[in-house]
Amino acid sequence: MAAPAGTERPARGSPRELPVALEIDGVPVHVEGHGEEALLMIHGWPDTARLWDAQVAAFGDAFRCVRFTLPGFDVARGARPLPLAGVTDLIGRIADAVSPQRPLALLLHDWGCAFGYEWALTCPGRVRRIVGVDVGDAGSPAHVRSLRLRDKAAIAAYQGWLIAAWRIGGARGDAMSRGFARLARAPGDPATIGHAMNQPYALLWSGAYADFQRRMRAGFEPPCPMLYVFGRRKPLQFHSPSWAARLDQRPGCRAVGLDSGHWPMVERAQEFNGVVREWLLKGNGVP
Repeated sequence: MAAPAGTERPARGSPRELPVALEIDGVPVHVEGHGEEALLMIHGWPDTARLWDAQVAAFGDAFRCVRFTLPGFDVARGARPLPLAGVTDLIGRIADAVSPQRPLALLLHDWGCAFGYEWALTCPGRVRRIVGVDVGDAGSPAHVRSLRLRDKAAIAAYQGWLIAAWRIGGARGDAMSRGFARLARAPGDPATIGHAMNQPYALLWSGAYADFQRRMRAGFEPPCPMLYVFGRRKPLQFHSPSWAARLDQRPGCRAVGLDSGHWPMVERAQEFNGVVREWLLKGNGVP
């Protein structure tokens, strides 16, 4: 997971500060690399834009790599409550700024998948292809059926802990968040992890993401070619086996399991980059 640009201990990249190409609604947007196609990277909990350092290094010769830290996930900037529509609107504005004339590719992880999938479903004409990492049809009936009772209890427990940390706030809430991140073996610097990052869990359980939950319960069907990469070596899966198998049979799509935990882009960076680069350069989704 990650932290605000310039303060995160780089577990996989240079300590240099990220170049800021533009700022949209107070959110710095970083654009690096070459190529006509933009690859918009969206991280999850408890990461920042620095999560993708190794991917920018690997893909920057062929793509314009675009990344930003989700509002509320930059401890230097503090909490910033945003409804789901606010996050997807921000994604759309960034996409329009960096690729106004053509659809772009998405590289998504964790909560970045939730937000990116939602935007792709509501604006399918703006998305050429999707690389989703470790979150697939989470919350669908097939996924729920695939979970054991102890899996469901584990999900409720860790999300409940993070919601409690968000409500408590302050130094104690930060410590609770960092404690769970350490238990989950998150790769980012603990100093960059704070309680404000937990707000999406609180909004999810409060029903504020009801429209998104209804769509996910119907089962996520990507509106374009998709590569799904997931870690096999972890206690919980956030996709159903049937969904991954069906996706793997779809033309232009692929599902790949790697010998990693929740962060294959860090834990198996070279293998992950090879799989993603090969799929992207095959031109999936490009007319």
